[in-house]
Order: sequence, then C-alpha cells, then structure tokens
Amino acid sequence: MVSWLSKTRLTIAAMALLLTASCSGGAQHAPEKRTDFTIGWSIYAGWMPWPYAQQAGIVKKWADKYGVKINFVQVNDYVESVNQFNAGKIDGVTVTNMDALTIPAAGGKDTSAIILGDYSDGNDGIVLKNAKSLADIKGRTVYLVELSVSHYLLARGLSSVGLQLSDVKTVNTSDADIVGAFANPAATAAVTWNPQLTELAKVPNAKLVFDSHQIPAEILDLLAVDTATLKANPNLGKALAGIWYETITLMQRKDAAGAAARAAMAKMAGSSPQAFDAQLTTTHLYATPQDAVAALKSPALADTMVKVRDFSFAKGLFGQGAKSADAVGIGLPGGKTLGDTKNVKLRFDPTFMEQAAAGKL
Repeated sequence: MVSWLSKTRLTIAAMALLLTASCSGGAQHAPEKRTDFTIGWSIYAGWMPWPYAQQAGIVKKWADKYGVKINFVQVNDYVESVNQFNAGKIDGVTVTNMDALTIPAAGGKDTSAIILGDYSDGNDGIVLKNAKSLADIKGRTVYLVELSVSHYLLARGLSSVGLQLSDVKTVNTSDADIVGAFANPAATAAVTWNPQLTELAKVPNAKLVFDSHQIPAEILDLLAVDTATLKANPNLGKALAGIWYETITLMQRKDAAGAAARAAMAKMAGSSPQAFDAQLTTTHLYATPQDAVAALKSPALADTMVKVRDFSFAKGLFGQGAKSADAVGIGLPGGKTLGDTKNVKLRFDPTFMEQAAAGKL
C-alpha cells in the first residue's frame, strides 16, 4: 500500500473542524498589502507541478517579476492542508472543488479558485468482486472514505444504474487502510482513488465497474487562495498563473526536458517516472490557459457545482446552521451566483488565467 501518493480529500476528522468553523464564521482578516506568501500542497499527480516549479527556480522567476516571495510547503495530509488554509495559516492551497466548498467556504472563509488545473478522468473509481456491472453493487457493503469525493462518486454511479445510496451500506475506511480492507474475502465493494484504485483492481475477481471518466469534469483540482489576500495583492495571482503555465508547458513537452521535469515530479511524489506518467493518463490537465478559461466559463461548471453542493448539503457538510443547499453562495464567471448572493464564499475567478491566455502576465 503506497499511501504517500494518495489524495485524501476529506475525512471524518475534518468534520469537527468544519462544524466549529460553521459556528465561528471561519478565519477572517482585513485585506493588507504584503510581499511574502505561503501556499500549501499535498501529493497528487495533478499538483506536483507546483513543488517542481519551486525546485526548478520557476517560482522565484515569476515571484521576482512581481515583487513578491512565494513559498510552497508540503503538508503530508491533504485534509490538514485544507484545514490550515481554513484557519488562515497559509494563503492558498491545492484543493478539489468539493472540498473548497465544504471546508473553507462552508466554514465562512471567502475563497477564490484562481487556477483550474485538471479534472479526474479515471483516477477515482468503484471496484467490485465477482460482479459483471455496477448494478451488482445493490445490497453490498461498500468501503470508502465517507463524505469525500469517493462518496460523491458512489452516489453518481448509483444514480446511473437506477440505484440510491440507501441501496448500499457504507463503511468509513481511510485511504491508508482501504487496500488491506479490500483484500479481505468478505469485502466485495470499494471506492477509492489512485494509486489505491490500481491496487484494488489487481485483487483476484475484482472489476472496475465505474470511474470518474464517466462523470467528466466533476471532480476538479484547483489552486485556491484567500479572497481578501488576493484582492489586496493581485500580483500574487499574476505570479501564480505565470508559474503554473510555464511549468505545465514544460512538463507536457515530448523531449528530454519534458521527461526530466516529469521524472523530477515523480521523485517528489515518491513514485517512479512510469507510475507517475500512468497517473497522468487519468488526469485531464487543462494544457493551456485558454482551455482552463473555456472550462471555467462553460455552463457545465454550474451544472457540476449544483450536483456537488446538493450532495454536500444532503450529507450535512454545510454545518448545522444551513437550511438549504443555497446556504453557501458560489460565484461563477460572468457574475452568476449559485445560492445565497449575500453569502458568496467560493468564487471561481478566471482573471489571472485570462491574463495568461492573453499573454499579459
């Protein structure tokens, strides 16, 4: 089991913090001009360009251009990185769309997603033993990280075959334990993400019956920053966009330089170049800022976030005070808002990606 290459999106342990933040209103501070910033990251194929950029000097190049200092710090546990962002200990974090909504935004922290990096295109999946199709899951006990994107994927998969969450029983299982749990002959259903997903699929009589490839662009991987900090320091956003797109361009090159960049990312992730490249095949990177801006401005984003927020509210992830799925406002490009326009706490902001697309960084 290689848990160091997992992306633990949300655990029960985070719920206590969420409920506390929902009552306290989350970490708030007045906008201030600053020059030093800290961004948290955790290991996942789609996020490895950030620490590589720091190692390769790309971060310093763009930070110097805009008169700022940016330090990318690894947080070994993904949920802890999001919690640190929520508490105001770091200025930005690598995070999924669901967790940006259910942890900082639902906790009262005004959060801006400024880089749309990729979506899971097969990195998350449902595996069954002795089954022909997903429909065979009915009545089974399903092992997964409850209240995470695995739970969301399960709900989406069940709906595709006319089933509901009530048709199965779930058992909360950490990403560190799920491979071992599924090895038990009594365990016949599990939902997880790579690299654990690959390991589960190797178990005798196991079959991958549904994955995130079938719900494209719903599990989004982002870079989110504190909105007040960004407003007071727009050069931070400019530098981050410059860093990202220079690094993404490099890592996608088919020559020795591109291979070397990916190999360095793999090493930082504790993986082999071959395993890392395999994970990239199920990670749909938005290769250019134009692609990312188009995806962010697509009507599909609103449809996705409606599904995500409805699931999150139904599972109590907005906290005890939330009366409906509209409780947390979600700002979309073009001025559209999902939910409470007076309580917008998650903003999809294409500003800096648009500047990159126009060559104005």
